[in-house]
Amino acid sequence: MTEFWLISAPGEKTCQQTWDKLMGATTGTSNLSINNKFNIPDLKVGTLDVLVGLSDELAKLDTFVEGVVKKVAQYMADVLEDSRDKVQENLLANGVDLITYITRFQWDMAKYPIKQSLKNISEIVSKQVTQIDNDLKARASAYNNLKGNLQNLERKNAIFTGLLKCYPDWQKTYETLAEMVVPRSSKLVFEDNESGLFSVTLFRKAVDDFKHKARENKFTVRDFQYNEEEMKADKEEMARLSTDKKKQFGPLVRWLKVNFSEAFIAWIHIKALRVFVESVLRYGLPVNFQAMLLHPHKKNMKKLREVLYDLYKHLDSGAAIIDASMDIPGLNLSQQDYYPYVYYKIDCSLLDFKV
Repeated sequence: MTEFWLISAPGEKTCQQTWDKLMGATTGTSNLSINNKFNIPDLKVGTLDVLVGLSDELAKLDTFVEGVVKKVAQYMADVLEDSRDKVQENLLANGVDLITYITRFQWDMAKYPIKQSLKNISEIVSKQVTQIDNDLKARASAYNNLKGNLQNLERKNAIFTGLLKCYPDWQKTYETLAEMVVPRSSKLVFEDNESGLFSVTLFRKAVDDFKHKARENKFTVRDFQYNEEEMKADKEEMARLSTDKKKQFGPLVRWLKVNFSEAFIAWIHIKALRVFVESVLRYGLPVNFQAMLLHPHKKNMKKLREVLYDLYKHLDSGAAIIDASMDIPGLNLSQQDYYPYVYYKIDCSLLDFKV
């Protein structure tokens, strides 16, 4: 279960009391979730107008950064090809697995200085992740071109592998695959350890029929002009491209590993910014709220949502009228809009790959 709920509720007499109340309602005998405090530093609040505008900007930035995280993760899986089982071990954040990073989240003061305004911090993230996105496009394009050129050459030369593995079958049947095949016209042109390439002579109007019948008999037919020099050149080019691909593989995987970590860390900082901004907008000043990370047990998610609603429905009279867990016909509303507490989902299943 890789879904987390990042929520906040206002501090009661102290923020510790808010935490204790949540723990009492969701852990122990109820066993609804595993909870961690989510530490957000004292950020600069700024004006109400700025916060309202920033709330929308951060929502868009959240979606963009999540998309880049997914792209880097997916490209890691593509590059690792036959080693897709090793994808997860390369997708770390700050050297630890993602769940450990989220549950022990600490604000990175060096990357995102809290003396800066909220808007400046969001712009630092945006600039950083845009750069990762642009670099990914350039690196992926270069590597994919190299890989594509190699595959094209391999396909072109695949005529020499797996073409004819059973010479007697060919000799017995080729003359009868279509009308107008010249008897005894087939000659061995090329062979390697696995297969052979044969030529055959037939009338032009019989070619299509011959190709069709040959395929039915598991023979591969190509229009082909034998050119020894071209074959030699192709072989050398394939060797060169293969060497280049191997040379680029290691640095590319290292780049993906580093920049996945950077993008994921940026994403969680955006979640922290969103919780801070939304909590100030909802609960007011002075800043007094407790951010909490819940890891729900899958079978208890509905019950957990109900318990949270009971705990916090007093915070928002609108949410108290329309319970987020209710299904009201004709109302196609985002559930998230009606939770009486601040809530954002962090779903790491976007990084789960089927091997």
